[in-house]
Amino acid sequence: MPITPDEFLRKYGFDKEEEERDHSLRHNAMEHAKHLRRPHAGTPHDWEEWERYKQEHPDEVEDDSDS
Repeated sequence: MPITPDEFLRKYGFDKEEEERDHSLRHNAMEHAKHLRRPHAGTPHDWEEWERYKQEHPDEVEDDSDS
């Protein structure tokens, strides 16, 4: 009696689901915070803070050579 593809996968251990990527707002915010980039929009205060942070922490800011 032939087995179905699903049964074959279960039998040989290939049915394990890969861990889904976390798409929560918290996860996305943490990823954004880890990879600081130049803002695309914002108030003048946002830009002043960005320029000040970039000068104070140049090693924590990703290259913004596309500007």
